[in-house]
Amino acid sequence: MQDSQPKPSRRSFFLGAAVASAAAAAVVALPGVPAVDAIPREPKPAPEKGGGYSLTDHVQRYYKTTRV
Repeated sequence: MQDSQPKPSRRSFFLGAAVASAAAAAVVALPGVPAVDAIPREPKPAPEKGGGYSLTDHVQRYYKTTRV
């Protein structure tokens, strides 16, 4: 009895990765898709007496990922 499906090989893996990369590049390059304009925010003024640490949203998200 022979298997109907061949074993996956390294060559087929790299071929699939190349096809997926090309498809992703094509999706990015498609015209007609409006790009999202990033709204630049004014940076906070530097603290006068040091203490540059502030608990921002991305810091809080990081803390949530480190909880056990």
